Amino acid sequence: MSVADQVPVNSGIAAKTAAIDVLGNIDLSGKTAIVTGGYSGIGLEVVRALAAKGAKVIVPVRSAAKAAASLAGVDGDIRTEAMDLADLASVRQFAERISADLSSLDMLINNAGIMACPETRVGPGWEAQFGVNHMGHFALTKALLPLLQKASAARVVSLSSTGHKISDVLWDDMDFQTTPYDKWIAYGQAKTANALFANGLSRRLRESGGLAFAVHPGGIFTPLQRHLPKEEMIALGWLGEDGEPSALAKAGFKTPEQGASTTVWAATSPLLAGKPGVYCEDCDVAKPTDLDSPAARIKGVNAHACSDESAERLWTISEKLLASA
Repeated sequence: MSVADQVPVNSGIAAKTAAIDVLGNIDLSGKTAIVTGGYSGIGLEVVRALAAKGAKVIVPVRSAAKAAASLAGVDGDIRTEAMDLADLASVRQFAERISADLSSLDMLINNAGIMACPETRVGPGWEAQFGVNHMGHFALTKALLPLLQKASAARVVSLSSTGHKISDVLWDDMDFQTTPYDKWIAYGQAKTANALFANGLSRRLRESGGLAFAVHPGGIFTPLQRHLPKEEMIALGWLGEDGEPSALAKAGFKTPEQGASTTVWAATSPLLAGKPGVYCEDCDVAKPTDLDSPAARIKGVNAHACSDESAERLWTISEKLLASA
């Protein structure tokens, strides 16, 4: 695929529709889903919606106590399993337990992530946003790939972001070894990697009938902003001087329930059949970014996040990084 494949399917679903309403009459009984980051923010709402429609949902968790408190009021067949995306050993152990327990996996929602954090290293020295957002999910998905390939038309959703517009992958210095660290460029690189990952994964799922998609959930106030001081969010226009959501945010931002909608749509919609690896936003396939539009900074998908060549390059690099970790 390429940016030319980014053609909306005209789903007819409004951007601020709640996730449960997106699913409509879909019955997910007998289906199993894994949702990373499924006990906070939009991930929690994805779990709530999928479970309400009958899916069995497994939530990997770093904090069992926090997860138990967050999921206590969520109805359905939901269970938690220990895992930390920054710890490859725990990712492997999680995948081993799941592989011993399940015969197939219908949905994998790679939702967890960190944003604009101070410079931190994880694993064998990877920059944390690349290491957690991309490499942790890459390791998890690779380990679960046999289960996905055994399912009937499995779907994998990779949470990207309009942040991909900030930066392509820094091919010569992904870990900021020589480049001065910039938390937003690091975030942009990681979100581009998430989109390219869905592109590359779609080819690995093709023979088994599976599909992978990248999703921009929209602007949402969630714990993802925990590393941003109030002053920075005011400067970004997200908050007013009083610390409350700005008029811009009130008009454009979604609630967590609405922010989960594109994820569950990508995980279930028949309109996406035959459209492997596309980048979605507002419950539709995103258009290519119109660079002449005032909305270019927040709408559409940039060509660098839709490149087959870049996706395969990243996949090869990621396999090598994983093998040496």
